[in-house]
Amino acid sequence: MGREIRLYIIVWVALMALLTATVALTFAPIGPLKTASNLGIAAIKAGLVFWVYMHLSKQPGLERVAALAAVAWLGILFTLTAADLLTRGWFHI
Repeated sequence: MGREIRLYIIVWVALMALLTATVALTFAPIGPLKTASNLGIAAIKAGLVFWVYMHLSKQPGLERVAALAAVAWLGILFTLTAADLLTRGWFHI
């Protein structure tokens, strides 16, 4: 088995383990930590997909910077959306 195929299988197993952790945490009575932990697991899964399956590890520096800028921009948009919802009183933490 080739080295690249072995890497794909290892990452797939890691993604399935993280999926199992996400489902298990959904039923765990941990209160407000549930959302934070599930978002952390989602970020790890997205990072694995970006790095391995989208071949970001093999790209030169400029493509990595562009991918990082896209993720940073997405974070800014989520932060501004959350700030808007919190100031309007749509949901309470």
